[in-house]
Formats: sequence, C-alpha cells, structure tokens
Amino acid sequence: MPNKNCWEFKNCGRQPGGHNVAELGECVAVSCFNAHGINHGVNGGRACWAISGTFCRGKVQGSFVDKHKGCAACDFFHAVMSEEGPGLRTVQEILAVLSQDGHSSGKKE
Repeated sequence: MPNKNCWEFKNCGRQPGGHNVAELGECVAVSCFNAHGINHGVNGGRACWAISGTFCRGKVQGSFVDKHKGCAACDFFHAVMSEEGPGLRTVQEILAVLSQDGHSSGKKE
C-alpha cells in the first residue's frame, strides 16, 4: 500500500477536484512542487508541517513557527514519522528545500 499524502490521510477535500476546493480553495501543500518526493510524497503532501498556509483544524495555518506544536501532535505527522523511520527528512532539510526558490511555502508562482 503506497504512503498517503496529507489530503488523502485527512480527507480534507482540498486537492484538485476535491469536495472542499470550491469553498476553501486548493491547499498549498498540493501545489508545493519543489517539495515533491520529500518523505515519498506528492508535492508537499508528506511535508505539510513545514509548509506555511496549510489548512488544518478548520483554519489556515501560519508559518512553521506558528504551527509546530499542533503539527507535533498530529496523527498524520506521526504516521509519516513511523513510515519513514530514520529516512524522515528533518524540518530543517524541508525548509532548506522550500527556501531554494525564495518562497517559504515552496509554491511556484
């Protein structure tokens, strides 16, 4: 069974064609192209805890600094930690990749 991305695990419906896109918009993790492959995910789907502006717990989240406590307690984050084991990309590694294009969200414009 392939590893799930955050939108699949959480069933948030904010992926392209998802049930909540019309109301809430597409999640930035879906279009975070430079995070593709991190922790074996599609775009930012397995690095969402390091991506600014994701939509969790009913509201848009801020920067990693603002959201790290909530993400540290997230069932999806713990699932990825377990699945990736010692190969888990650290937050510092993810943030370095995201900052390569000058955007903290990693979203291409």
